[in-house]
Amino acid sequence: MNPLRWLLIPQVCQALQRRYSGARQHDASVIASVLQLLWCTLGWAFLRFETPAWQRVIRDRRRLYPHISPERPRPLDILRYLLQSFWLLLFLPLDSSVRSERLRLNAFQPLFRWRQRLYQWLGQLPERMDAQGVSQRAEKRLRRLSPTLRRVLFIIVAMGTTLLALLCISQPFGLMTQFIFVLLLWGLAMLVRRVPGRLSTIMLIVLSLTVSCRYLWWRYTSTLNGDDPLSLSFGVLLIAAETYSWTVLVLGYFQTLWPLNRQPMTMPIPVDQWPSVDLLVPTFNEPLSVVKPTIYAALGIDWPKEKLNIYLLDDGTRDDFGEFAASVGVHYVVRPTHEHAKAGNINHALQTRCQGDYVAIFDCDHVPTRSFLQMTMGWFIKEERMAMLQTPHHFFSPDPFERNLGRFRRTPNEGSLFYGLVQDGNDTWDATFFCGSCAVLRRSALDEIGGIAVETVTEDAHTSLRLHRRGYKSAYIRIPQAAGLATENLSAHISQRIRWARGMVQIFRLDNPLFGKGLKLVQRLCYANAMLHFLAGIPRLIFLLAPLAFLLFHAYIIYAPALAIALYVLPHMLHTSMTNSRIQGRWRHSFWSEVYETVLAWYIARPTTVALFNPHKGNFNVTAKGGLVAEQHLDWVITRPYMCLVLINLAGIGMAFWRMANGPTTEILTVWVSLIWVIYNMVILGGAVAVSVEARQIREAHRVEIAMPAAIARKDGHMVPCTLRDYSDGGVGVELREADALVEDEAVHLLLRRGQQEFSFPCHVQRVFGRRAGIRLHQLSTEQHIEFIQCTFARADTWALWQDGFPEDKPVQSLADIMVLGFKGYLRLAEYGPPQLRQLFTLLTGLLSWLASLLPKSVSARQQA
Repeated sequence: MNPLRWLLIPQVCQALQRRYSGARQHDASVIASVLQLLWCTLGWAFLRFETPAWQRVIRDRRRLYPHISPERPRPLDILRYLLQSFWLLLFLPLDSSVRSERLRLNAFQPLFRWRQRLYQWLGQLPERMDAQGVSQRAEKRLRRLSPTLRRVLFIIVAMGTTLLALLCISQPFGLMTQFIFVLLLWGLAMLVRRVPGRLSTIMLIVLSLTVSCRYLWWRYTSTLNGDDPLSLSFGVLLIAAETYSWTVLVLGYFQTLWPLNRQPMTMPIPVDQWPSVDLLVPTFNEPLSVVKPTIYAALGIDWPKEKLNIYLLDDGTRDDFGEFAASVGVHYVVRPTHEHAKAGNINHALQTRCQGDYVAIFDCDHVPTRSFLQMTMGWFIKEERMAMLQTPHHFFSPDPFERNLGRFRRTPNEGSLFYGLVQDGNDTWDATFFCGSCAVLRRSALDEIGGIAVETVTEDAHTSLRLHRRGYKSAYIRIPQAAGLATENLSAHISQRIRWARGMVQIFRLDNPLFGKGLKLVQRLCYANAMLHFLAGIPRLIFLLAPLAFLLFHAYIIYAPALAIALYVLPHMLHTSMTNSRIQGRWRHSFWSEVYETVLAWYIARPTTVALFNPHKGNFNVTAKGGLVAEQHLDWVITRPYMCLVLINLAGIGMAFWRMANGPTTEILTVWVSLIWVIYNMVILGGAVAVSVEARQIREAHRVEIAMPAAIARKDGHMVPCTLRDYSDGGVGVELREADALVEDEAVHLLLRRGQQEFSFPCHVQRVFGRRAGIRLHQLSTEQHIEFIQCTFARADTWALWQDGFPEDKPVQSLADIMVLGFKGYLRLAEYGPPQLRQLFTLLTGLLSWLASLLPKSVSARQQA
């Protein structure tokens, strides 16, 4: 006898039975099915689901509750409904308009309308000040003062500001006073961040430094436990890592405070007076298929042909390279010995063959645009002491982070920060680094310092340091004028970074920029920050292991109450994140530095430490380019250190719950603080593991996205207009105006324009899908191959707008992306990890998935009729 028949009318009873049967057919458990019936019965009994308002919610439940399936219930669905309902009450979208901040309907709608008006007023504030001439009037008043009085006024303001900052940094506060202080600074920062312009950025830097300096002062004066040697030892290690990070933070703020954004200078002299340029392309073991596009593009550079000499410097002494150079009419240079790697190769060519006034250097995979010399040489003519001008290293193929994480063209790559912001900041202080490629150097200045430096494995940065010591100037133009291949896999990427790290530390030991003659103070600081950056390995490992000191060894690394730790640490982290997002957001999204540094930390820690004590140890290694990855796999050799760190942190999580259950109640908050820190470290380590899973790379020729008018000529003489959507060294993808306008395996000619000229290339239609077609280049002659490269890769505008395609940085969204990335890393360990650990990570990821299923989900806006 069914007991429901005693309580419910037959129709309701039958409906519940159908619901139960449907749930069981969808593999729902008995418990989940019964609980669903119970909640439905209670809901209809007490919440009046029959009312029109509830009926609208029920009809729209798949949109409002996207993560809850009515057909396949789960035991805790009631909790999911409650959490999602609370979320919807606070954050329910009103419409489907596309905005950076969607309209919200909630109980605080008047407050949010006031906030929007305030943000709008702040955004218009700089324009109003300019319209009223505030800055012009202030500048006029300052100019009326004598230079001596202005200098005295500046000194007084600087001293007053410094004294006020020291007071704010060193004044001891109680916990409530500290809370009020950081709350005021945070509120001020939240207002200032909405004001555009550099002045507001400087204000954010001041607020960030105030909070960070106060945190470090508190750490040194109040948080070291001298009574416990173990706690003191761990505490000193952590505070040393924090001091390193604070130093890099301060130097980084200074380095990027005022990016110059230098623009190209037109050639100020007649064409017949333009100087001669030697263009050098060094190579060692790269395949000819990688080198050819670079040489083909160099042949099309817009410069008088009689004043441009191209040299292929082959340190591999390969016959096919010599034959290729002769076939295209460029100089081929080999040397009898191969000491000093790339630097020695270039120096040999300079000493034996090159006679030009200037030297342009390109790595063999960096394809220059035809405007390269036109964009760079003007500054050398204007500035007689200009010795070097650098342009960005841009990559048209994804690096291991972008490829393995599926973030290509969605997140700025690892090098974007350096070439997008840091070099521009260096240019402000006349401290631009030579980066070994995509640069022009004055031959006379290079001869004065004895050629490219050979004492370290980062010959490029050392060369620019020597030029600066001689009083020469440098420049940087942040417009990509060449593009190359990124490292093909994570191991090659790490090997390259190890070489850079070792070389910069070698310079720090052998030719320390902080000492010696010739450099200005600002140049010394820029070079010092670059070299300190590569010492991040050991501090990063300390941060990854620091919370375990308390959980595993009961050592107080920060000897202070948990509430005090929160009041000092959190403001320091939040202000730093907000300020860096404001300064770096276009070139480095928030929290991604944590992943980059974690991946490299283990591998650069040892070589940089060795280089500090023995700077002459270490060899130059060539970074492999142009390779393939046959199938997706976990690079277990690379992942092993991360795996060890993950297991140690898992042990820390286990000890955290043990201490909550068995430790003193006075330590519960400290355990929670340590546990949150460990969980954050686990997320970052999961991201490092995710990067280690090598995605398949089966294309030898990487495709570049573009939108360029083109046409297809068929054998019957018909012309098919189209748009070129992507291209590679071996083919193109086009979008046709009409579907199926081409036939697969059809022989056609691709027509492209460069300036007023039109070029034709024989092709075969490889595949057609609707209005899209894939076309393969077919048996191009050498001349046609040169023309194709110059119509595509070497176009002057090919790479100019790539940086503008990235979305703006949103720290909360970026943190969510990193958390998802970390979860994917543990999924990969459950799939590819050692057999004895797969079950552990399967259980871990299953638990995380279950917890994530309880969290509220964002919903799409209702579509307008």
